[in-house]
Amino acid sequence: MPKLTLDELKKLREEARKGIYLRDSTFRGKVIVHMGTCGIASGARQILNAFLDETAKAGISDVVISTSGCAGLCSSEPMATIEMADSPPVKYIHLTTDKVNKILNEHIIGGKIVQEYTLGIGSEKAG
Repeated sequence: MPKLTLDELKKLREEARKGIYLRDSTFRGKVIVHMGTCGIASGARQILNAFLDETAKAGISDVVISTSGCAGLCSSEPMATIEMADSPPVKYIHLTTDKVNKILNEHIIGGKIVQEYTLGIGSEKAG
């Protein structure tokens, strides 16, 4: 494989960054399943698989499904954060596969937050 030039590396970095930030990407949303040790022990793998399976079944290709580490709220696992373009992020807690279906249909497809499953709406900011 030929070596990349500095300019080629910079271009690759910029393309990768576009996928991270919704405002710079072609995706309308992002699902982040929290996969720290506590999340995995609580069933986060099943939640991740449910989001992957259900978005595929629904033909949704403009929502990124990703993972992160621990969110620091072990007693609320399994958790996921839904980030839709032009909306504040929503952290959902105590997830089950049935809750994933409702979140997918009502929030991701319908645009309506499923209030009864939320921990909070908006970003955490250090003060």
